[in-house]
Amino acid sequence: MEIRVLRYFLAVAREENISQAAEVLHITQPTLSRQISQLEEELGVQLFTRGKHLSLTDAGVMLRRRAEEVTDLMDRIESEFAEPEEVGGRIAIGEGALSSSALLMETMMRFREKYPKVQYAIYMNTADYIREQLDKGLCDFGLLLEPVDIEKYDFLRMPGKEVWGLFLSKDHPLAEREAIRKEDLAGIPLITPSRLSVQKEISGWLGEDVDRLNVFGTCNIVTNAQIMVETGDICFMAVKGAMDSIQTDRLVFRPLYPELTLTSVLVWKKFQPVSAAAGKFLDEIKQVCRNSGAESGRR
Repeated sequence: MEIRVLRYFLAVAREENISQAAEVLHITQPTLSRQISQLEEELGVQLFTRGKHLSLTDAGVMLRRRAEEVTDLMDRIESEFAEPEEVGGRIAIGEGALSSSALLMETMMRFREKYPKVQYAIYMNTADYIREQLDKGLCDFGLLLEPVDIEKYDFLRMPGKEVWGLFLSKDHPLAEREAIRKEDLAGIPLITPSRLSVQKEISGWLGEDVDRLNVFGTCNIVTNAQIMVETGDICFMAVKGAMDSIQTDRLVFRPLYPELTLTSVLVWKKFQPVSAAAGKFLDEIKQVCRNSGAESGRR
């Protein structure tokens, strides 16, 4: 199986049409049809359901996921070795919505000024997804909220604290408070983080099990819960940095009291070779964090 054929397959999956995909790929329709048929024959499965539009079968969905991983990795290899005498290529970074994201972005912009041929691939997703990308070698760095198992990673603890509180409609009665106390949460429908380690931190702040709250549901990313929170009754418990990813003036953030804060870490996989660009970027952000008194470690 050739990388070229996987790229053909991804183009067809994206366009949902052989003719359009062939045009994008600058090859003839019969050639592309033959390549897809040969790929299905080689794998022994049907990849597309033929109709007015092509749609992926279950096997096709699985192959698309793997093909994206393989082609992404090949693109990284090609970019890393394209200009060995000059720092360039792509640096892949996974992150969530955290206050420390601002420092990370500032470092990325400053680093790009030094090395204009560097490009970034930024993944905004959950901690579990980011760790998966790191483990597969598809991500150079991940910015994660602690507590997190970093046994497999080297890390740089970011300066500053991630402050926990409630996102709520500005018309919600609790919006009038400067801070939210434990007793204020009684009976309030809440969306809480789904990570068990974070739920334990919240339980510690409560002094009791988080299940005693009126939990409407759990959610990994604040933007997914935004619509429900904007209805007025439901509140979302999250870190303040998540507010930066919300483009609305209908929500406000109120911190918890007593204060509940966590830290974040920039992690990278142990013993994994990094590109010249990624290595220099790591030196850059280490210097930035060192100036801020951040902690680094190798486990």
